Amino acid sequence: MKTTFILVLVLGIWASQQPNGIICPVIGIDLGTTNSCVGIFRRGIVDIIPNDQGNRITPSVFAFTDEERLVGDAAKNQASLNPSRTLYDVKRLIGRKYTDPSIQYDKKLMPYEIVQKDNQPQIQVRNFKGLSSLVFAPEEISAMVLMKMKEISETFIGKTIANAVITVPAYFNEFQRQATKVAGTIADLNVLRILNEPTAAALSYNLDKLPGETNVLVFHLGGGTLDVSVLQIEYGLVEILSTSGDTYLGGEDFNQRMINHFIQLIKKKHNMDLSGDRRVIQKLKREVEKAKIELSYTHLTSLEIYDLVDGLYFYETLTRSKFEELNNDLFEKTILPMKLALEDSGLNKEDIHKIVLVGGSTNIPKIREIVKDFFNGKEVITGLNPEEAVCYGAAIFGGILCEESHKPRDYFGLEVTQLSLGFETSQGEFKKVIPSGSFIPNRKSLIFTTYQEQQETISINIYIGERPFVRDNHKLGTLELTDIPPSPDGTYQIEVNFEIDVDGILNVSAVEQQSGKANTLIIQNYSERLSQEEIDKILEDEEILIQIDSYEEERVKARNSLENYIYVMKGQLEDLECQRNQLSDDEKSMIQQVLKEATDWLWLNENRQKEIYEQKQSEVENICNQIVNKIYFDGYPKENENCDL
Repeated sequence: MKTTFILVLVLGIWASQQPNGIICPVIGIDLGTTNSCVGIFRRGIVDIIPNDQGNRITPSVFAFTDEERLVGDAAKNQASLNPSRTLYDVKRLIGRKYTDPSIQYDKKLMPYEIVQKDNQPQIQVRNFKGLSSLVFAPEEISAMVLMKMKEISETFIGKTIANAVITVPAYFNEFQRQATKVAGTIADLNVLRILNEPTAAALSYNLDKLPGETNVLVFHLGGGTLDVSVLQIEYGLVEILSTSGDTYLGGEDFNQRMINHFIQLIKKKHNMDLSGDRRVIQKLKREVEKAKIELSYTHLTSLEIYDLVDGLYFYETLTRSKFEELNNDLFEKTILPMKLALEDSGLNKEDIHKIVLVGGSTNIPKIREIVKDFFNGKEVITGLNPEEAVCYGAAIFGGILCEESHKPRDYFGLEVTQLSLGFETSQGEFKKVIPSGSFIPNRKSLIFTTYQEQQETISINIYIGERPFVRDNHKLGTLELTDIPPSPDGTYQIEVNFEIDVDGILNVSAVEQQSGKANTLIIQNYSERLSQEEIDKILEDEEILIQIDSYEEERVKARNSLENYIYVMKGQLEDLECQRNQLSDDEKSMIQQVLKEATDWLWLNENRQKEIYEQKQSEVENICNQIVNKIYFDGYPKENENCDL
């Protein structure tokens, strides 16, 4: 997924361009999927503000009990007793349509109810203060977390906070960004900027201050998502060349693997299937999360729950090597997004100068090892707490925007483009030059060649919009180069420059490099040529295309899941031979035949629907599990002299 955003930080012009009336402090908020963080830039340093529990990170969790509403640590701590009214991972829902495939996927997983209202996902809560049910938009729940961040800040500095910078993933579209801003407004915050998380990470490590051109890869692995971004920074210019990632890969997935592991242990030891007990799952979730954190600093930890269910005392140990084994395939999935981000950026591994690790899950030693190995041993930047790095950068950006006497940066760039600007190609396609979401002022250029024989006039049609063909976008004007000496097609190279100044005036210039012929077209108030309704319609159409792309990604993911299951199952056949009840030849042959047929089916079904792949995997799993479960659950594994258990 290739995107481009520009953040311009120019030295020495703060006094003339400083926004008016913005009073310090401006808080920086990292509104995360799993956890949130708030910071303030004061007296030349950043303070990451602890909450009322003394924790610098606050869970992005909101809960309704019979009598009150809870947020943060208090909400998370009671989750095992109140799963259906404890709301988390709400960031996954914000700014999306109810019909979005990701919403439908989450609806199956979340313990709380997700319902539809005007094609928007809403969260339904039952039995609060005598009311049968209440319905909340994701923005409202996110606002509750933001209110908590505001309250934490005001308690810390002893005065009211009005202004904030809130970070979002670089891949967030216009709807998701606007929904995040709405959440801030509901929380009684004046949201000055919606800042990209990788840009905030770059600011936190002062990478925008490095001399010359620097290529940076930001690897952001949090509780629920993996985001990999490639940035190019030159003298304060921060450009996001590409983003990739996995919106369903993070610390929560590692926790779930451990939960599944212990559920199976309990089943074997006590003949109890607790996989459907939400309270048990929540209790285990709390313990495995603590164990995961401890295993980043030690090689052995223990888990203890005095009353897991019906008085059952639960005590188990877990080694770092076992934790890595349980999550090995998930860890390996972090490699592909790095490859894709590099491919989309047009850079090689050797071109990356700095690697920044962001997000709590990057504390896991195996994750750091994988990233380092991918870049052939290049050291990664980990000076700050990775859970706080994005918040740290947001706080710095807040200092940029207000009248802070100890200015961390000089800043120039006040607005962003709502729609993309570009020109028409010879095939009638829309070539984007300045993408939507780019900061203003901005300047971009590219070079193309003539495409007609003996061409003496070159017409460059300028458009605004998001659709792939100009026929679906809005024309702004035409720039012509005339009196070009006739020559064969492809002879001349024309450089086209798009420049937007601080007043939003678009200046398009073109020069034919061999003859020197040049011309300029100035388009004032180009954004006012479309009504807000027309802009909304364009963005809505773009959202439909994004949903189509999202479904395609889910389709490919379902196919890869089936392929991965076949691969893993083949590897497990040897392990199964080492159990007390060994596989018979017939059983082994049956599994091998099922896996071979599934492999052959995959080759013949390259482009089937997501649901077809999921159904096929379910069929294969059902057959294999009937045999595998017999081996694993009819008794404990027994050492075999030919096996290394």
